[in-house]
Amino acid sequence: SDMNLPKFVKEDVPLFLGMLQDLFPEVEPDEAGLDELSDESSAALLEKGLQVVPHILTKVLHLYDTMNTRHGVMTVGETGSGKSVVWQTLAAAHKRLKDLGREGWEPVKIQILNPKSVTMDELYGSYNLASREWKDGIVSSIMKQICSQDTPEKKWMLFDGPVDTKWIESMNTVLDDNKMLTLINGDRISLTPQITILFEVADLSQASPAT
Repeated sequence: SDMNLPKFVKEDVPLFLGMLQDLFPEVEPDEAGLDELSDESSAALLEKGLQVVPHILTKVLHLYDTMNTRHGVMTVGETGSGKSVVWQTLAAAHKRLKDLGREGWEPVKIQILNPKSVTMDELYGSYNLASREWKDGIVSSIMKQICSQDTPEKKWMLFDGPVDTKWIESMNTVLDDNKMLTLINGDRISLTPQITILFEVADLSQASPAT
């Protein structure tokens, strides 16, 4: 259920839990086992002067569980619903646990961009029509940089902006099992295990089933 619960709207959660109970009536689900992460997430919220809201902590744990099994993750919700607070809190908790010397935790480096603030050529790269020289775009430049870094810390590339078919389709091979960005000049950039592609969006109305 750790992988399924984050995908549901709140109205569907009781239905899903009820189905699990009907299918496995004698089974009691184990706790998430993330007490330290929850405690450090609470501390990170307090450090920023924010209230410790149980719903936010739950979403932090959901995001952590999802990132452990997926290299591409979308946080979906209206402005003000807490999307930014959730990933910022998770990143801060990573650092706090690393500072405490807990094994398996690494700090997070985050690269943020708004894909709708630039053109497609500026986003992925393009050829100069006069000189035929290739110029990398923002996404290709950032991905080449972080993919070349042989360091243990987590690296999140955050797309903070609306999803539409114009730019997201070029990310399909990055988000599937290929984990590779293919550019029109033939360059291929493979993701390393430390990299997560994170999207912060209001809705997925313009996303295709392939995405």
